Amino acid sequence: ANALAAYRSGVRVFDGAAAGLGGCPFAPGASGNTASEDLVFAFEHMGVSTGIDIEKLLPAADLAFAVAPEQAAGRIRTVPRSRVLSGFAHGAHGIPA
Repeated sequence: ANALAAYRSGVRVFDGAAAGLGGCPFAPGASGNTASEDLVFAFEHMGVSTGIDIEKLLPAADLAFAVAPEQAAGRIRTVPRSRVLSGFAHGAHGIPA
């Protein structure tokens, strides 16, 4: 929701991390980073080209999860790949109002 609001306000560069890893160790309870694969999926699904191949990004997110599962976040990584990739076959849906 924050990335969408930022995009609507003109922001065009976003930061994330594979599987949402990272964050500040000095901010207990902070949610950490947004999963890059979730951002890419959301923007591409809305018709915003990111220039990132999600089919290549997802294995990196899987590896990040394997290294630090207790810190991992993100949702698209948990969806069956066939469903994630088929979402692009149906075309973009546009940016929600």
